[in-house]
Amino acid sequence: MRHTLIYIASVLLFCCCVDEREQPDTPMGNFEALWTIMDEHYCFFDEKQRAFGVTWNDVYEKYRVRIDDHISNRQLFEVLGDMLAELRDGHVNMASGADMARYWTWQEAYPANVSDSLLRRYLGTDYGIASGLYYRILDDHIGYVRYASFQSAIGDGNIDDVLAALITCDGLIIDIRDNGGGSLNYAERLAAHFAHERTLVGYMQHKTGRGHNDFSSPEALYLEPSSGIRWHKPVCVLTSRGCFSAANEFASMMRQLPCVTLVGDRTGGGAGMPFSSSLPNGWMVRFSACPMYDAQGQCTEHGIDPDIHVDLMEQDAARGFDTIIETARRLIKHQRASQP
Repeated sequence: MRHTLIYIASVLLFCCCVDEREQPDTPMGNFEALWTIMDEHYCFFDEKQRAFGVTWNDVYEKYRVRIDDHISNRQLFEVLGDMLAELRDGHVNMASGADMARYWTWQEAYPANVSDSLLRRYLGTDYGIASGLYYRILDDHIGYVRYASFQSAIGDGNIDDVLAALITCDGLIIDIRDNGGGSLNYAERLAAHFAHERTLVGYMQHKTGRGHNDFSSPEALYLEPSSGIRWHKPVCVLTSRGCFSAANEFASMMRQLPCVTLVGDRTGGGAGMPFSSSLPNGWMVRFSACPMYDAQGQCTEHGIDPDIHVDLMEQDAARGFDTIIETARRLIKHQRASQP
């Protein structure tokens, strides 16, 4: 995925150099500025129209009538936030000094499928901590790694130490449920320890103009095997609707590797590389600017289905068992028993 940084630089160069045709710092000026920024730089208009019937011109007409130069900043913030929510994109938000307009229904409208109390039970008190990686060997000799956020830095040394500690295990569970994302570099770094050859894991585009369909040709993204320890035994990656952005991409990468099975719920999506801009009144706006696709060329903006769909069952949780972890344990045992 070495092309990623090249594409990010291209996006930043394009967005920073575009003349936004400055609007006055008035309610109408801020409305026009926000609508235009999104119109010229947002990357998923076609996808949102296909999925939800959203057209950005219709959104303009719908919210333009709610703006006049006598509304308060609080009212303006509400109108602009409602307008952005029409895109149903967790990467789209707007921040003032007092609040952040955001769309979180991609996660909140679905079961969490993860329990902090159950995670504490499985980790116990004597687990290892390697930067953002929490790990231990479960009692059936299966390794368990919890990575709660890709904002937590990890290096190849951390990953090597964890895999070395778990090397005698029959398989490995990587639990990224409720991981809201962070650095794509950390996602790639971790996935590389499970790749044994150069593997196509997706595609990326960047905007080349102001039109909704002004994109570069898709550029292939390849995962290069790590030069450190590489895991050869079965792996289950646990997913939930709370997996977003870099966690969504990690699931997409891992799904392309032969020893990996995704277990749990559909991820939350977030397949657009975000970029930030500002309105005349200083409010910051973030939006998806650079679309990413899986290895089959399919958009993963709305999430990735697991190989094995499992929900956390209340009756299991009441007995202290995590249905999704237990399913992964049974799968790994079966896979190991089936190997020669």
